[in-house]
Amino acid sequence: MKSLFNKYIRPLYLSQRLFLLLTLVSIGFVFSFFFPFLSIIPRLLATTTIVVFIADYILLFSTDSVLAKRTVAERFSNGDENMIQLHILNKYPFPLKAGIIDEVPHQFQVRNAWFKVELQRGEEKQLKYSLRPVKRGEYLFGALNVYAKSHLGILLRRYIFPEEKIVSVYPSYLQMRRYQLMAVSNRLSEIGVKKIRRIGHSLEFDQIKEYVKGDDIRTVNWKATARKSQLMVNGYTDEKSQQIYCLIDKSRVMKMPFNGLSLLDYAINASLVLTNVALMKQDKAGLVTFSEEPGSFLLASRKATQMNTILDVLYKQKTRYLESDYDKLYTLVRSRITQRSLLVLFTNFESLTGLKRQIKYLRKIAQQHLLMVVFFENTELFSMISKPSENLEDIYTRTIAEKFVFEKKMIIKELQKYGILAILTPPEQVTVNSVNKYLEVKARNLI
Repeated sequence: MKSLFNKYIRPLYLSQRLFLLLTLVSIGFVFSFFFPFLSIIPRLLATTTIVVFIADYILLFSTDSVLAKRTVAERFSNGDENMIQLHILNKYPFPLKAGIIDEVPHQFQVRNAWFKVELQRGEEKQLKYSLRPVKRGEYLFGALNVYAKSHLGILLRRYIFPEEKIVSVYPSYLQMRRYQLMAVSNRLSEIGVKKIRRIGHSLEFDQIKEYVKGDDIRTVNWKATARKSQLMVNGYTDEKSQQIYCLIDKSRVMKMPFNGLSLLDYAINASLVLTNVALMKQDKAGLVTFSEEPGSFLLASRKATQMNTILDVLYKQKTRYLESDYDKLYTLVRSRITQRSLLVLFTNFESLTGLKRQIKYLRKIAQQHLLMVVFFENTELFSMISKPSENLEDIYTRTIAEKFVFEKKMIIKELQKYGILAILTPPEQVTVNSVNKYLEVKARNLI
């Protein structure tokens, strides 16, 4: 008995058209009380409604004639738009109108995942929409609910398709692939990566090749040009197998959010792209995370599985609520990283005082390695500065904002004074600026 109820009664929903007809029937009976000669009209309307109700019920519940499924990737890219596809097939012998409710993970807080579609007899359609996660972790998709309605439009039948699936949200591998594809097609300049001119010709000779647009004309090989009767240039290779480590601060200073993503997530996404670029340049890429205690340590390597290992390590990182211990970071770097390397430190200093507490440890690290400190601009301060002052409180607010902006610039000067490379960047541009600085370091042979 319960199974019959679940099959024939529970999926039944009443449409707005039915309630409209019932309202008209009720109004008709009210008027027939004052005008008895009109009583035939509401009776006919009520009879028609009952007949149409039964006919619509038979049409919808005679067979199970709707199929639907969701196609979603095994993992999502954090901070990017990820595509989801919904497939629906009409197996009824008549056209169908349907509404689809997809139970998206609660982390997105989506309340309007309702899609309308019209299907002809035997027609299949695909619907697409995208979701942008802002936190790494596991996301649970629920069931797919389809509300089918015939051309009569009196009733709706609900179909529930158990499409439950757990999707893991990883650091922005879509951004990494975008940079990789543009590097292959020589279009990195379109996303802000500059072409750095090499200083001198201290690199190793590789081959003689035909001249293409963009090659340095100073490398023209005139003897080979005379033999081939076309312009030939010398090709040089970069120094390989240099070590690049991304040092990621996970302390409370990296919890600050911008456009939904925390500074830690911006740093993780930039580290993913930077290590991939380093591996493409035949360098060895490694990873260090730290907070009040040392976190993950991944030895620099350029083996084929290194990129997947880095991705798995970054997926698990979370911010902490305590201040980072740079003394322990220095001890870890000194004991585990023995070869001179480029260390890219992603952190955030909001004041010159905060930097001075840690500068002695950064100076010690910079004595053995080439240290690059990447920290973030507070873009909200610029909106405060650009806003016109209307009263005394606005003047005080603007003055304090200008003071913080000035301190950020002083932090750069303080770092550069001790030979430490520094990048002050808006969060959304940290990837481009980090890659540009790495390419500049390679071109200048600083490692």
